[in-house]
Amino acid sequence: MRIDLSGKTALVTGSTQGIGAAIAEGLALAGARVGVNGRSEGSVAMAIEEIEVGDLVAAPGDVTTEEGCQAVLDALPQVDILVNNLGIFGAAPALEISDAEWRRYFEVNVLSAVRLTRACLPAMIERGWGRVLSIASDSAVAIPIEMIHYGMTKTALLAVSRGFAKEAAGSGVTVNSVIAGPTRTGGVEEFVYQLVDRELPWEEAQREFMRLHRPQSLLQRLIEPAEIANLVVYLSSPFASATTGAAVRVDGGYVDSIIP
Repeated sequence: MRIDLSGKTALVTGSTQGIGAAIAEGLALAGARVGVNGRSEGSVAMAIEEIEVGDLVAAPGDVTTEEGCQAVLDALPQVDILVNNLGIFGAAPALEISDAEWRRYFEVNVLSAVRLTRACLPAMIERGWGRVLSIASDSAVAIPIEMIHYGMTKTALLAVSRGFAKEAAGSGVTVNSVIAGPTRTGGVEEFVYQLVDRELPWEEAQREFMRLHRPQSLLQRLIEPAEIANLVVYLSSPFASATTGAAVRVDGGYVDSIIP
């Protein structure tokens, strides 16, 4: 199966590092023109230098604000593939999460995706082709006690994606969410060390984290960002034309369910 996204323009939010950078690279390798997004021009420029493949466009802007979203869309007037990847996470005792923190997580992880989907979807429908993908998490289904505010936002993304898929019904545009499992990124490495002994070497720390905090993973290791990107690239392609309104798992078997 050879995926060819030549002639398509993609926007990947939060793509200066981690899963977002891997998705941007995967889409670019498939031939898409890819907008790399981060809050600052400097971080975006550095990411483009590091990715260093394909046709990459700088699209800096804080997509958690209306002004930032507009700046990004000004850099990419036409978006054929929208990947709502931006997200924040962190551990916090459930009863100590403030109102402000609940709002911050919703603004960043959910409303940014809603705002960009609302901006890009009408033109996709008019053209008769488009892809909208939101990167959710196993935490959407198996809410972790140490970050229920994060899990709430990822559950909301599943609902948002399903709803917008109905809005795009019959148009040739697909809208899906991707349930990513525990993935190795810089942020996750720091998160792991919040929960296990910081003196442990990384490989031992990772095993201890999976044993203590993610024992239901069938993969029994952290997923690599490129493994998430592979599914996103497929769902962005014409081969996935009959997949819409779905929550597609690339979670290493973390969610204990025989249905997606």
